[in-house]
Amino acid sequence: MNPLPVIAIFDIGKTNKKLFLFNESYQIVFEKSAQLPETLDEDGFPCEKLESLELFIFDSLREIFGTQTFEIVAVNFSAYGASLIHVDKKGKPLTALYNYLKPYTPFLSERFYSTYGNPETFSLHTSSPVLGSLNSGLQLYRMKYEKPEVFEKLLYSLHLPQYLSFLITGKYYSDLTSIGCHTALWDFTKHDYHSWILNENLNVFLAPIENGKKTFSSAMAQFPCKVGIGQHDSSAALIPYLVNFSMPFVLISTGTWCISMNPFNKTALTAEELSHDCLCYMQHNGEPVKASRLHAGLEHGLQVKRIAEHFSQDIERYRDMAFDPEILRSLHTISPATLSDGCVFQNRNLADFKTDTEAYHQLIADLVSLQILSTRLVIQGSVVKRIFVDGGFSHNNVFMHLLAKGFPEMEVYAASMAQATALGAALSIHSEWNSKPVPTDLIELRYYSSGQTD
Repeated sequence: MNPLPVIAIFDIGKTNKKLFLFNESYQIVFEKSAQLPETLDEDGFPCEKLESLELFIFDSLREIFGTQTFEIVAVNFSAYGASLIHVDKKGKPLTALYNYLKPYTPFLSERFYSTYGNPETFSLHTSSPVLGSLNSGLQLYRMKYEKPEVFEKLLYSLHLPQYLSFLITGKYYSDLTSIGCHTALWDFTKHDYHSWILNENLNVFLAPIENGKKTFSSAMAQFPCKVGIGQHDSSAALIPYLVNFSMPFVLISTGTWCISMNPFNKTALTAEELSHDCLCYMQHNGEPVKASRLHAGLEHGLQVKRIAEHFSQDIERYRDMAFDPEILRSLHTISPATLSDGCVFQNRNLADFKTDTEAYHQLIADLVSLQILSTRLVIQGSVVKRIFVDGGFSHNNVFMHLLAKGFPEMEVYAASMAQATALGAALSIHSEWNSKPVPTDLIELRYYSSGQTD
């Protein structure tokens, strides 16, 4: 029996590290996952243990190349952004893989913006809200001034997806999807690196930009295959939708963060949008994707736990709760939601609710009111008639019904597919490994009508 041709995708999240094998029809034929223990950097702040991550990659490659069941034609990577690995001339990491949540040095932040413009103007050019270490370009700036003895040894600073690719190919590249994810590196008005990079002479430490559709040969004889340069995870998750749908749409990718992405909005970011956590991502072709972020998934988890404890219920009960339009009509009236005030439900008294079902409907109504505001930020200025929702909330009937009610002028769909981020990374190099046409049924859609809530 001939081995099955497949592509291997490493999907590296902050919590879960996953490997998927897709056949030529983009069906998952093998998967594994791991949660790796964190370590501490030199300042005692939690961070990714790079050695464990590399071990997961190489052990997994040895496992799948050692089987007679599959023929590994190509490998690619998707990974979280805002994370740089600084390597020396031998390709060895010089520092820890610093956590993007690590507090940024106030003195350096003040120095940076006093030199390169006030935060509002700078953010408009870079489409990056002021986010401290989440602006990964400022991590490089920080190393230059706080660790000059390390900086002297630096060859390149690579974003995480490109570092993982380098481990297999031995080639150093940068990728636009990583450069364009709130890094403060890219000037979206000039379509090039921001001038501060040149002023600080940091451009020499950023590897050449390569096309994310290309692949390179593995430099490791035991892993003979083509290798992509990797994708930023949020940008990768958008690819299956761009491949399957030509009509303009907004994708709400839901998880801890609910990120509304509109690749059809060509308007420049405004100061007001930036103040409400809007930013731009970038596709591998250099086209911007206007996006807004809402911490709805995290808030949902916190409040569901509060509801379950108050009503002495199992938290699992809320995973598949049915939508009840009668409860919707009896919900508490609320003041108009504002993104700056956050979720109203956190201040609600649970004793005011007769049942946990009523409380849960109120929670979702409060979250959806914020989601509508967040998503409308990226819709305005574009002609969009469809909203796709993927991730955790796409399976939440209460959320989906209320979202449809909030967008009566839109077609609202819950979308489901096998691992959108990993699938996007596979599709990004489709022509390099797959001779078959891209299937047209990659995404399963379920339509929600605004009228269903009446």
